[in-house]
Amino acid sequence: QVSLVESGGGSVQAGGSLRLSCAASVRTFNSETARAWFRQAPGKEREFVARISWSGENIYYADSVKGRFTISRDNAKNMVYLQMASLKPEDTAVYYCAASRYLSSVPDDFTSWGQGTQVTVSS
Repeated sequence: QVSLVESGGGSVQAGGSLRLSCAASVRTFNSETARAWFRQAPGKEREFVARISWSGENIYYADSVKGRFTISRDNAKNMVYLQMASLKPEDTAVYYCAASRYLSSVPDDFTSWGQGTQVTVSS
């Protein structure tokens, strides 16, 4: 498994921006190269936000964040980022970084998870 630690969450007003970071501690030859961001609001199920392949060439976003969020990665630093712009109150949630052998949008396909970072957007 991969050890993941998220950072960068906080409180922001609607229309503002935040950048989340996910640091990975990876063992040699680890096959969990796909990365994704999920989020979970109180009382709701965990939902997919964005995913990125090892090469960065395969990227996919949930419709709710498309055009506002950007996922990227720096493999040399074992980092994945989520740049969030034009934030809305409905983006309020705990955001989780996840790792998997396969590129997926389904939480159950991911075998490693971070502890989460809170994002709160006020109107």
